[in-house]
Amino acid sequence: MKFNKAKSMLASAITLALSTHAALAAEQAKEKKVERIVVSGTPAGVGIRKIDASYAVTNIDSSQIIKLSPKSTADLFKAVPGVWVESSGGESGANVFVRGFPGGGDAPFLTLSIEGSPVYPAPTLSFLENSSLFRIDETIETMEALRGGPNPVLSNGQPGLTTNFRLKRGSEDTQGLFKYTTSDYDLQRVDAVVSGEITDDLYFMVGGYVKSSPGIRDAGFTSEKGSQFTINITKELDNGELNFYTRQTDDHGAWYLPTPLNVNGIDAEYTQLGTLNRQATIFTGPNAQAHDIDLGDGRGWDGHVSGGSIKLEFDNGWQFIDRFNITKGDANTFGLVPNGSATTVGEVADNGQTAFGAVTNTEYASDTAIQQLGRWVVLKEISSFTNDLALSKQFGDLSATFGYYTASTSASDWWSLGNTAYHVLEAGGELLNGIECNQNTDGCGFNYDISSTGDARTNALYFTSQYKFADGFTLDLGVRKENHDVQYSVDEDLDGIITKTVDYDESKTSWTTGLNYSINDDMGVFARVNRGYKMPYFDDFRDNFGAYQGGEKLIKEVTQGELGYKLISDSTDFYATFFVNEVKGDTFVSRPGVPAEILTNEAYGVELDYNFNHESGFSVNLNTTLQQTEITESPENKGNEAQRQPKWQVRVTPSYDFEVDGMYATLYGTLSAVDDRFGNNENTVTLDGYEKVDLGLIIEPMEGIKLQLAIDNLTDEQGITEGDPRNADAPNGRYIMPRTTRLSVSYAF
Repeated sequence: MKFNKAKSMLASAITLALSTHAALAAEQAKEKKVERIVVSGTPAGVGIRKIDASYAVTNIDSSQIIKLSPKSTADLFKAVPGVWVESSGGESGANVFVRGFPGGGDAPFLTLSIEGSPVYPAPTLSFLENSSLFRIDETIETMEALRGGPNPVLSNGQPGLTTNFRLKRGSEDTQGLFKYTTSDYDLQRVDAVVSGEITDDLYFMVGGYVKSSPGIRDAGFTSEKGSQFTINITKELDNGELNFYTRQTDDHGAWYLPTPLNVNGIDAEYTQLGTLNRQATIFTGPNAQAHDIDLGDGRGWDGHVSGGSIKLEFDNGWQFIDRFNITKGDANTFGLVPNGSATTVGEVADNGQTAFGAVTNTEYASDTAIQQLGRWVVLKEISSFTNDLALSKQFGDLSATFGYYTASTSASDWWSLGNTAYHVLEAGGELLNGIECNQNTDGCGFNYDISSTGDARTNALYFTSQYKFADGFTLDLGVRKENHDVQYSVDEDLDGIITKTVDYDESKTSWTTGLNYSINDDMGVFARVNRGYKMPYFDDFRDNFGAYQGGEKLIKEVTQGELGYKLISDSTDFYATFFVNEVKGDTFVSRPGVPAEILTNEAYGVELDYNFNHESGFSVNLNTTLQQTEITESPENKGNEAQRQPKWQVRVTPSYDFEVDGMYATLYGTLSAVDDRFGNNENTVTLDGYEKVDLGLIIEPMEGIKLQLAIDNLTDEQGITEGDPRNADAPNGRYIMPRTTRLSVSYAF
């Protein structure tokens, strides 16, 4: 579908949604208005009415999360306008792109926060993006997602997307939930959560899950397993509250990678990982030291995210808020990574005809499909501490906030990338004997082994102010002065010799200003401009070390403009936001050791976020993004479109609540459609667009009991999310997940 067809589809979807809204709203009785409060985009998370915010915020509560039934944390972000998500890699390791912002993988412009504090200040390190450190379960109350807006001056200064998860809290009433989930891929999962009052004004929430499965793409063994436990304690004070939480997670799953396209037997259900290849031996360093590894460990997170806050209100309009977070643990990655195109045994066998399985000794004929696969290992130990302190004062119609944000971030890595050998191209296909390079300690292709350690410190002072005029206008502004210090060293050959060191100290000033006009209590318009920066972390220096030595600061400068319309009534939320972005200094590295491409990208477009809920039981959500991107500065690709950024995407989620035979029920579904994308900055590889349908049914046969049936990818569409980021010309790609069916039974009290 082309851009004009996208506009036609969008117009039809909007017309249908708004006409349905008008027809149902005409019948709707007037109800008491419920204010929607948001904390994203405000200094230290001070809550404001959503209709008063001079920026667009998407809210997704726990009931909506149930209907969306996300397969991973990043999968939930698909419900946010202006966000393109590739969650086809499994539970961890998603690629998340923000409206027009460039990126070749991971999530360079995403910050994931819990209770307003970043879980890890660096949005992306190699083999680690923020969503990998967080698992969704029944302890989540709501998620807010803010694109642009005041983001550049608050918290860690993320100019792109910030998603903030808020935990459930206890109350005077004891409440709980027990939930069992299974699936057609043998998922076994138990969730539980309980909340209540410990003593007067002291409340608790505890919950978590345990799970295991062979994986959505069956590996033939338990390739996904994990557990999580969360505690959230709240103490109400006479003039505020104290809150403390900890979230202990140990969850790992298979890392699904691009596979050859148009090869028999390889489809969306395929995974190369299996019992015949999960155990391997790799060799590193100048002495070819042997390491036995288990690729079945996949990708995941074993650590904790803990923190808290204190909020106090004083006389004369003063308010004090301090929020902190500590994250520590291991985020390791093991996987089989394709290297180049598929071939046959006869093309590379020593005898020109056959080869033998290294495990089974099976003789494979000359026409057997094979491919080079690297046994990649990344051991990553991370830790961070953040603190965000803010002091606010209300002066009649004028409010002002002074804040101090600080963060310390550490990462210690041990990598062995490459270790490439020919494997049979079939599910769980084994390594082969009878191919010379398979017996070499340095494998058949490139190798890149490192040991590194890095520490970064960020200190930022910020000031925000807001003034409400008598005629419905509100003007706000903010400014942030940030200092960023990085110490980093790398041993690139695991020979004990440090090859790269970094001693970095730079400062930048970010700013934002917005104007909001309230047309009436339900409707308003806003305009905003901002400038922010994405500061470099450890891998940025290693990948761009030559540029750094040459004097480059490796700072990405982001300038944004927004113009929006909003309607928030008893039954309707509607945001239309026009945006324009420019990102200077973006870098893209196809694989470690390859010189970086330095780019400037520009984009413009519109994002729509529409929610309608009617007392008849009908509701619908429409989120859409239309955008045009262009690489405006590049050594070779000037004038091309940004890679892996669709010109349009549409997502419509209708739902209907009804009663039958005394049982409450909800029928819901989601239709997603996405345009073609280019798989590389050269725009020589096209990734075809696709459509995807999800369907679900929730039944409550008796009080407290709920049954849910969720079918993902009903038509078993084999859409492609990405090509081969390490070799764009190789005919490899990563499919969306195949059709799956999940059934859950829960009891709430």
